[in-house]
Amino acid sequence: MSYLLEILIILILIALNGLFALSEFAIVSARKSRLQQQADEGDNRAAVALSLADEPTSFLSTIQIGITLVGILAGAYGGATLAGQLAPSFSVYPVLAPYAEVLSITLIVLVITYLTLIFGELVPKRIALNNPEAIASVVAQPMRSLSVIASPLVFILSRSTEAVLRILRVRKGEELPITEEEIKIMIEEGTEAGVFKKSELSMVEGVFDLDNRHVDSVMTHRSNLVALDLNDTDEENLRKMTVSGRSNFPVYEGDLDNIVGMVSVKDALARMVDGGKPDIRASVTKPLFAPESITVLKLLESFKGTGLHSALVTDEYGSIRGIISLHDVLEAIVGNVRTLGEPVDLPVVVREDGSWLINGDTTIEDLKDVLMVDSFLEEEQGHYRTIAGLIMFLMGKIPQTGAFFETGGLRYEVVDMDGNRIDKVLVTRIMPKNSD
Repeated sequence: MSYLLEILIILILIALNGLFALSEFAIVSARKSRLQQQADEGDNRAAVALSLADEPTSFLSTIQIGITLVGILAGAYGGATLAGQLAPSFSVYPVLAPYAEVLSITLIVLVITYLTLIFGELVPKRIALNNPEAIASVVAQPMRSLSVIASPLVFILSRSTEAVLRILRVRKGEELPITEEEIKIMIEEGTEAGVFKKSELSMVEGVFDLDNRHVDSVMTHRSNLVALDLNDTDEENLRKMTVSGRSNFPVYEGDLDNIVGMVSVKDALARMVDGGKPDIRASVTKPLFAPESITVLKLLESFKGTGLHSALVTDEYGSIRGIISLHDVLEAIVGNVRTLGEPVDLPVVVREDGSWLINGDTTIEDLKDVLMVDSFLEEEQGHYRTIAGLIMFLMGKIPQTGAFFETGGLRYEVVDMDGNRIDKVLVTRIMPKNSD
């Protein structure tokens, strides 16, 4: 037999080793959810791959048998044939002649090992990782057939493996459910690959945040509340409703903490059409109250259950903190959505120099997204909810216009006050000083 045929046999053995490594990595790395989807669509090959992934013991035993046999055959065949033909090449040198056989075997083993590592292990595994589900579907049936052929050896190895695992008290681990963070990472990867749009990624993150955000971070605060006083005339209240551009209004009598109910523009206008004049008192409906401690997601469930689209947010003492509507929940998901007639007042304005002009009532959650900050000092303690609260918490007082402080590479400056309320804050990145 010529040495070319012998080399060809060794290359075939290395290729078989690569096929086993490819199959093992493809089936182990394949996402079961994707294989399940393909199987549900009628792909029988994906169904076979899924069954191998669910019960890997016999499959891995088959792979190990194949890799072990190929390694033994390649080493033995190379040492017995090629090494014998290579030894005379070293014998022509007197210095190497005594070691000709050892040198030829060593060289052949090193070459076969190198080729096996590259073409029988590393390259096939990298290929398998590039598209594991597709490759797993292709190799699953041949691997299952091979398992049937090698079933006696597979049975012995499988039972031996399970016995050792029982001795070591290693139990079969349950597959952990996919987490929220993993879904976010997958969507981010899909966005980078062009599968999803950035707006879709932003909305998905907004939906996930609904269960982490409390209603007081989304509501319209009491200081910005447009409410109707029953002691005022109907015409005055109607004018207030028209100017505000909003749809739902709290109604009180004498004092804002003495809430009577809610009035919607739709009901008020309908009564005007029927009666010819406004009747705010007759349009009042029973309000939905929501404690400030509940999450936006829980409030959304209340909206669905009651059919109401707005709620009055109260603190632990029953005082009104603000109002939240279905529109506010939508903005928490998709960002600011201005209604018709609402004045343009962007909560964050990016200036030409890269600084940010931020409304004082901008929530900490939105602030972290804008400034790309992971967290603020003692944020978890709930001492503040807005950038205005952050500034007063860190400064320990109500600031004056022009007051500033620096933290985390950012400079926060109060540029406008509305009485004791911080109205506008200028945030600028601090340029690092050049060290000599």
